[in-house]
Amino acid sequence: MNNNHDTSVTVIGLGLMGQALAGAFLKAGHSTTVWNRTTAKADRLVAEGARLAPSVGDALTASPLTVICLTDYQAVHELLGATDVALDGTTLVNLTSGSSAQAREAARWAEQRGARYLDGAIMAVPPAIGTAEAVILHSGPQADFAAHESTLGALGTVTHLGADHGLASLYDVAGLAMMWSILNAWLQGTAMLATAGVDAATYAQFARQIAVGVAEWLPGYAEQIDKGSFPAEVSALETDARAMAHLVEESEAVGVNAELPKLIRAMADRAIAAGHGGEQYPVLIEEFRTPRNG
Repeated sequence: MNNNHDTSVTVIGLGLMGQALAGAFLKAGHSTTVWNRTTAKADRLVAEGARLAPSVGDALTASPLTVICLTDYQAVHELLGATDVALDGTTLVNLTSGSSAQAREAARWAEQRGARYLDGAIMAVPPAIGTAEAVILHSGPQADFAAHESTLGALGTVTHLGADHGLASLYDVAGLAMMWSILNAWLQGTAMLATAGVDAATYAQFARQIAVGVAEWLPGYAEQIDKGSFPAEVSALETDARAMAHLVEESEAVGVNAELPKLIRAMADRAIAAGHGGEQYPVLIEEFRTPRNG
């Protein structure tokens, strides 16, 4: 592992997130080179000690490690694919948002040009960068991550997920699925309770307790999924389905949108029809594994 805090780093792309990344490297004492198509976005960073590279090629050769944060993968390919840009010998850490397929393709593309490549995902807002609350996910060769882990640690809590370059993107969207599902469930309950005069702040305290309690179930449920065995230790899916029907009926009775609970009830009904009614809730993984049109 490289523990030299003087290790130089380049940041390409100075949107709000890119500026936060470069600022965190500077604050940690790293010699930092930056490049952005609109050079004015580098002014504050230059005033803080960063060096503005005159070209992308110069930015890449200025440091052994280059962190890229652009709008999309197409922009990455267009920028780094120019004929006057040499990637040979550099390590690229691409923190641009995209799909797992794009990450794997970008890794092949970069490696064919002689670069080492790590893909990543930022699980934080720009103001959190540089603090432990900022979680930065990385995927790709372990050795390449280990060589720069101490430098990348300036950005927050850095994690290596595995050699598959697509893992960071998959974890990113899986995290979004978790976030939106929790928030949507809370909004459903908030809308229902509002019809009885309960405000969101009051319900939020109760909802938080429920969310924490459900989170405690995950390791045990994960064990069932990994084993492919779903004994009804707590309740059977057919029992849960009756509670889902109650949620749909109550939502409709108080005049609240019932689309979300109806969707989950439909998935449970399909699983029950397939013979899984006597098994525990995680058996619904088969429904999530089955793509459906419409």
